[in-house]
Amino acid sequence: MKRFYREAAAVAGADGHAITLDGRPVHTPAHAPLILPTAALAQAVVEEWAAQGETINPTAMPFTGFANAAIDQIAPDPAAFAKTVSVYGESDLLCYRADSPAELARRQAERWQPLLDWASRRYDVAFAVTSGIVHVAQPEATLARLHEAAAARAPFALAALAPLVGLSGSLVIGLAAAEGAFEIDELWQAAELDELWQVDQWGDDDEARARREQRQEDFRRAARFATLTA
Repeated sequence: MKRFYREAAAVAGADGHAITLDGRPVHTPAHAPLILPTAALAQAVVEEWAAQGETINPTAMPFTGFANAAIDQIAPDPAAFAKTVSVYGESDLLCYRADSPAELARRQAERWQPLLDWASRRYDVAFAVTSGIVHVAQPEATLARLHEAAAARAPFALAALAPLVGLSGSLVIGLAAAEGAFEIDELWQAAELDELWQVDQWGDDDEARARREQRQEDFRRAARFATLTA
């Protein structure tokens, strides 16, 4: 789409911060008003629209995309969406450790256990940890409590949590990122630990490196969106 406006702005109102283009309100793909919960997020979205060139590139507007998802896809049924996120707790990456080689097992314990310890304290839960890929059932109380933690989030917060969990393969990492409990790059390194181990052993290639870098950038953007919605 060709750029059709000169100025993007945010207008505060009773329902939040509406985005306008040359004074006209912006709508989501489902034709709902693009109204954001915080001034910080509204400013970030305005900057995305203002930065567009002669042609509008939606992939260069991730915060607008997250906001559209929150309004169109999540807000109609947040409880159902929260279930699709919290299900990751049933097979969280951090609970499946290697039994060999010893160095990989050591790295996993060193990087992953502090995250589980944080979640145990934060949500008053216990985790079952195993070696290998055979499924280990988590305590029902743990799954219920982690689901509550996801379901308690508003649609915009869920829009950030979903990619954080999906990209990392870990509900615990996603929650820690959304809450700012650890440095974002530290959490991403934990999520990518197994792949980075393989790189150390067998080397890397440009295509795989580019995929990792893109996924890391997506993770950072989702974490940033989480802070902007708070």
